[in-house]
Amino acid sequence: MNRTLTLPFAVALLGLAACSPNNDEPTPLEGAWTVDNAASHLAYVTVKAGDIAETNEFTTLTGSVSAEGAAVLEVDLASVSTGIDIRDERMREVLFNVVENPTATITAQLDPAAFSSLAIGETTEQVVEAELSLIGVQQTIDAELAVTRTAEDRVIAVTTDPILISTDRFGLSDGLAQLQELAGLPSITPVAPVTFAITFER
Repeated sequence: MNRTLTLPFAVALLGLAACSPNNDEPTPLEGAWTVDNAASHLAYVTVKAGDIAETNEFTTLTGSVSAEGAAVLEVDLASVSTGIDIRDERMREVLFNVVENPTATITAQLDPAAFSSLAIGETTEQVVEAELSLIGVQQTIDAELAVTRTAEDRVIAVTTDPILISTDRFGLSDGLAQLQELAGLPSITPVAPVTFAITFER
């Protein structure tokens, strides 16, 4: 199973398919579902010089799911946060080139029936397939998620396993090499694990 993605996060959009088993309540995707950025988190771990691991994140996520199940999640690449200003600047300019590539976009078509029995407080685990577009490269990605309906109009999707980022797959290897040279590092591992918890509200 292919579980490699860059902003994996993203496939968490399936969380919006949760609904109540009560037939009098709204159908699974009825209404407008949007990402609650303040209650969401997407992080990844980089490894440099062989054994120095650091946690970074993207702080701005937006997205929605239509009544028909068309899901879109966008990650603001300029919101990358590594804890060091000069490194954030290099990530934006060298790796992502945010002037030309401001966002990473993930799309998926959801199946409401798969979540029709999920009640408030219940969790279901799903493998989600989506399309990720990053700096002009589009790839199909899979992720394993635990989706919990925390309230009638609120769900959260969390990765059950880290999702691996491959710079080679998305054409980021040259940018990574430039970052390594600018930082004077002997190596930067070209694969990194990603985890996320994305909250949606109706």
